[in-house]
Amino acid sequence: MPQNIDLNEINKFAKMAQEWWDPNGTCKPLHIINPLRVQYIQLQCGDLTDKHVLDVGCGGGILSESLAKLGAHVTGLDMAQESLNVAQHHAKQNGLTINYLKSSIEDYANTIDQRFDVITCMELLEHVPEPQSIITACAKLLKPNGQLLMSTINRNHKAKILLIYGAEYIARLIPKGTHDFNRFIRPSELMQYIENANLQTNDIIGMEYQLLRNRFILSNNVDVNYIITASKLN
Repeated sequence: MPQNIDLNEINKFAKMAQEWWDPNGTCKPLHIINPLRVQYIQLQCGDLTDKHVLDVGCGGGILSESLAKLGAHVTGLDMAQESLNVAQHHAKQNGLTINYLKSSIEDYANTIDQRFDVITCMELLEHVPEPQSIITACAKLLKPNGQLLMSTINRNHKAKILLIYGAEYIARLIPKGTHDFNRFIRPSELMQYIENANLQTNDIIGMEYQLLRNRFILSNNVDVNYIITASKLN
């Protein structure tokens, strides 16, 4: 088992497997935020037709399917076989060809020669012991001028109140224990990880939840959820 794996985290999301595609279940926040993630990816990467995309920590395939529908050749990695089974079944039902694999990104980077135009790593970094290891492996798999897009959660009191006390304990939008505050990542820390992997930060922007409209919007406010784009130079 790779060192940069938390079995408790894997088991946590494996138990959610049958609810991945229920827009009103435990994965409801992912369904709400997904259109904005796709919009941002298109803004940063342009037309995805025939581009090779790697979705790291793909879960049940919510983002992977959206990117495949835009014409990308998508590979999805995850460590929870139960989630991958759901992803494969749902893709087949929808006539989509997506290459789903059970592997850590570190092992995958060490075993294949393929390189990708775009790599996505959404809501994963705050669930692993060593985010730097993930980013370094992603950098290895990028083509020259390829882009790495990552979303995660800022580490501050506001994020703790909204996402842990609010979303988990009060509103019960997500299961209790989904997040560990100590694994939240400040933007400055993430940008340092990017630099350590010999990548360049191109963009950072917040994803702000509008309660009354039940949607996320792009925002200059990176206090809670934010997304960042890095690129590999020639």
